[in-house]
Amino acid sequence: MTDVPFQSDHTGLSRSSGGGKRWPTILQLVPSLNQGGVERGTLEMAQAIRAAGGRALVASSGGRLEAKLRAVGGELIKLPMDAKGPFALWRNSRRLRKIIRSENVDLVHARSRGPAWSGYWATRRGALPFVTTYHGAYNEGSRAKRRYNSIMARGKPVIAVSQFIADMVAERHGIDPSGIVTIPRGADLSVFDRDKVHTERIGELVTSWNLAEEIRPIFMLPGRLTRWKGQEVFIDACKIVRDRRGPDAFLGLIVGDAKKGSDYLRALDRRIASAQTGDSVRIVGSCNDMAAAYRLASCVVSASTDPEAFGRVAVEAQAMGCPVIATNHGGGRETVEDDVTGILVEPGNAEAMANAMEEILDLTEEERGWVFDAATSRVAEHFSTERMQQATLDVYESVLGRGFPGR
Repeated sequence: MTDVPFQSDHTGLSRSSGGGKRWPTILQLVPSLNQGGVERGTLEMAQAIRAAGGRALVASSGGRLEAKLRAVGGELIKLPMDAKGPFALWRNSRRLRKIIRSENVDLVHARSRGPAWSGYWATRRGALPFVTTYHGAYNEGSRAKRRYNSIMARGKPVIAVSQFIADMVAERHGIDPSGIVTIPRGADLSVFDRDKVHTERIGELVTSWNLAEEIRPIFMLPGRLTRWKGQEVFIDACKIVRDRRGPDAFLGLIVGDAKKGSDYLRALDRRIASAQTGDSVRIVGSCNDMAAAYRLASCVVSASTDPEAFGRVAVEAQAMGCPVIATNHGGGRETVEDDVTGILVEPGNAEAMANAMEEILDLTEEERGWVFDAATSRVAEHFSTERMQQATLDVYESVLGRGFPGR
């Protein structure tokens, strides 16, 4: 990718208010703009920055979400931010220094390690504010990895996506907790609203997943098809429940993407076959309408064997009023209120998960109503996208020492 001067799609935007005071220009750094929690958070903040009267720049190698970024008023600066080698990171830092000067950037917000190193080097010379969001519990298997990860703890402040991550950052990197701001990710309540998901959308999923004749309660495990997401544990739990209650008691759906010819996908197919649960468990692939999927589910399962940094699936499902079974570690402890909005179970324990599934099956309609009310209220109070956006804008304003004109 050649290093060319950035040409904004939004050069008509004023960079100052009527009195000559410049509007805040925020530059977010992400490797790419394909589907994922980091990317979604980037777009959500681009939208909030623009709504508040600021200018929202995103440096990235681009991807499927470019059009959505433009739709919310963000401006893409296409750079090879997905590069990881030290020389590539240094070249990106030089590019970013030029962009910071030419676009009058006021604050750099890094959301991933490679881009963060480039952003840190680019801001250090000009003493420009540098903020990071610590999105995950990164692997620390070697000294080199620990050093590479450490950049995410150099933001002033560091934004942590859960209290679990905040505590981990403080302990792992020796940071004073006062330098960490916990801002949970959120569900978009304009999207994840049970009343807005009409029968036509549900019908499209029913047809796509061949569920037209299905009347059984559905337990749904959404997530990337990767071992730590716990699909194998879910299959084993489904076998236990099937053996206890018979094949007509429920249907388990595994929703998620895998690379074509994936060894793990084949391993899941073999596990379903060997457990003889083909009549009770199906892998249905990816889904572009998760709100409709949650509306279809009787219960959503988050079976991750490693701690989730936050766990957006659990929050989105609860926003739809759906009970959640989640593993009792990481972000799950914060997003699911045990025995109120769902059930927390020991990670990797198929027996415990099966017991929780049976508790869900035994809920009365009145009890389901209690879960619905508790879950939707909890998400609205603590885990909405709007709350995340406003809290992050508060961080920007605190760091910059001035506000956005639209707030």
